Amino acid sequence: MTLSSPVGPPAVTRRFGPLAARDPDLEVLLTDGLGGFALSSLAGVPTRCYSGLAVSHRPPVARWQHLVSPLEVLGTPGGDVTLHALEVAPGVFEGDGLTHLSEAALRDLLPEREQWARGVRVRRRVVVPRHSGAAVFLYEVEARDAVTLTLGGLFADRDMHRTHRAAPRLAFEVAGTRATVRGTRETRVTLHAPDGAVEALTPEPFAQRVYLRHDAARGEPDHDYATGTALWRVPLPPGGGRVALVVGGLPGVEVPDPWAAHAEEAGRRRGLAEQAGRATGLLGDEVVATLAVAADAYLVRRQQPPGTSVIAGYPWFADWGRDAMISLAGLTLATGRHAEARELLGTFLRSLRRGLTPNNFHEDGAGAGYNTVDGALWLAVSLERYVGASGDLAFARETLPALRELLRWHVQGTAHGIRMDPGSGLLQAGEPGVQLTWMDVKIADWVVTPRHGLPVEVQGLWLAALGAEERLSALSGQPAEFADLHARAQAGFAAFWQPDGEGMGAWADVLAPDGEPDLSVRPNAALALALPDTPASPAQVEALVRTTEAQLLTPVGLHTLSPLDPRYRGDYGGPQVLRDAAYHQGTVWPWPLGAHVELLLRRGEVTRARAALGGLTGHLWEAGLGHVSEVFAGASLRPGGCPFQAWSVAELLRAHVLVGRAEAGRRP
Repeated sequence: MTLSSPVGPPAVTRRFGPLAARDPDLEVLLTDGLGGFALSSLAGVPTRCYSGLAVSHRPPVARWQHLVSPLEVLGTPGGDVTLHALEVAPGVFEGDGLTHLSEAALRDLLPEREQWARGVRVRRRVVVPRHSGAAVFLYEVEARDAVTLTLGGLFADRDMHRTHRAAPRLAFEVAGTRATVRGTRETRVTLHAPDGAVEALTPEPFAQRVYLRHDAARGEPDHDYATGTALWRVPLPPGGGRVALVVGGLPGVEVPDPWAAHAEEAGRRRGLAEQAGRATGLLGDEVVATLAVAADAYLVRRQQPPGTSVIAGYPWFADWGRDAMISLAGLTLATGRHAEARELLGTFLRSLRRGLTPNNFHEDGAGAGYNTVDGALWLAVSLERYVGASGDLAFARETLPALRELLRWHVQGTAHGIRMDPGSGLLQAGEPGVQLTWMDVKIADWVVTPRHGLPVEVQGLWLAALGAEERLSALSGQPAEFADLHARAQAGFAAFWQPDGEGMGAWADVLAPDGEPDLSVRPNAALALALPDTPASPAQVEALVRTTEAQLLTPVGLHTLSPLDPRYRGDYGGPQVLRDAAYHQGTVWPWPLGAHVELLLRRGEVTRARAALGGLTGHLWEAGLGHVSEVFAGASLRPGGCPFQAWSVAELLRAHVLVGRAEAGRRP
């Protein structure tokens, strides 16, 4: 038989030979738009407690792990061949899946795997249909002789953040082409075999140990137990045939035609790539097409409060306000998705409390945390960016009262010591034991980077928020309420420049409440100066750019602390306490690189800006395929944290578009 392909060519195709396809560090993510996802290595091997199918039962959180891996056995005249593969101890695999792997491919980030075993060719494609809470596995078999394909699964039945110490006790029921797996929650499995008869099997559950190599590297529990069983045997005639397995965890949601579901999703992804090409003016650009599809993974439907939200990173983050607002421009505006941008802004505007936006919604769905000083200010910046990109003046007028109330709370004072300094007009924040900026690690009672007082990027955001109110008021035909404060705060920002008496100087990272400057070299001054209302002379910008390049810039992002600082930690890995201690003390983050690129472009250094992005564009195919990792170790630049991170993807896309437009001689 001829193996079929989705109608129409994909925008981006990436192929991997057998050696690369076996690499367990290459991971594939498929999402359902509700917070649920399917995750595995490129070859389909589970490597984390999050691998398999996670389904959100209170979108986009309360996620439950239903499936670890399909069970796949090819029956040939020469004997049976196991097509799946599981790592059961470091470097020890059960199953023949890797042995017979001939290639893998991503077509608009939809994965395909091809295997040859005893002269039989088996192609597997995987898709997670929108809002389905289900993973669909499509098998196409090409064989000279009659063969069989036995399918089932290894089932988890647990909170996605946990592991089992023993195999879960599950009840299996098989009726025709439908099976039910009952544990704490219910998993439904459906077989589609249009080309032949199906033999339903009597379930024979067995315990399966699974080694989790990526969790082991993070100092987390390094193994899990699943319960597995075969469910069906499908006879295939000479020539072969096609079979589909659908595994789902949402009650009442069906995937009636799995092949149509794959074609629909493939077409939707092509549409996302084309839409982003039109929105950016960079039609046919492979980076834009790839990141436009990647960006879609983070935009999710939130049940309560209702609206669009952003998963900060897969596989373990929920939706975070700061991350959502920083990501908004790249995820939605650069991709031409203005409706989602408006909905996303609405979600967080409705969630404001005493002028603050949620730092994060809790994974259990019970409430949110409001310990952030910059989230609401990024909301103001993103609101203006949206209006500028969309021309939606009606939304500007509609949301202006909420923006003004947000600013009033910051002026008069709100939680965690966040309030305007009456003398300088700048924004101060902080109280003992609370972390408020994006450098937010806390280990027990130790706030690693407290930055209490006046953090420099918070002042840039404060000025931008005040400026946004002024400009949106003008667009709405109304007088601005904060114009005088805006001017006073801009004048107060001069205190962050610390002259050295020799015609040079440096930017303070934080001004303490008593005015003492913290001269730690971090990327925060770049974040501040890249914003539209932050005053700085050309010489001051040049000093920052030179310092950034000399001490912070790497091929994949900016160090969070200069390697010349005695507090610098170049290693990122191992148990959580060690990772957290290094998280903002030298670990490299990709997302602040966007600010550095903006400063280069303002100086007309287009070639240098393009070069600064080269490492990250190459990284798209090094870890979370088609995406950008959360962080990199400061010394080795090895990717770490989430392999799929929203603001990393968003800021690379936004920066890439800015550089592309500059190269074409167009306005950013």
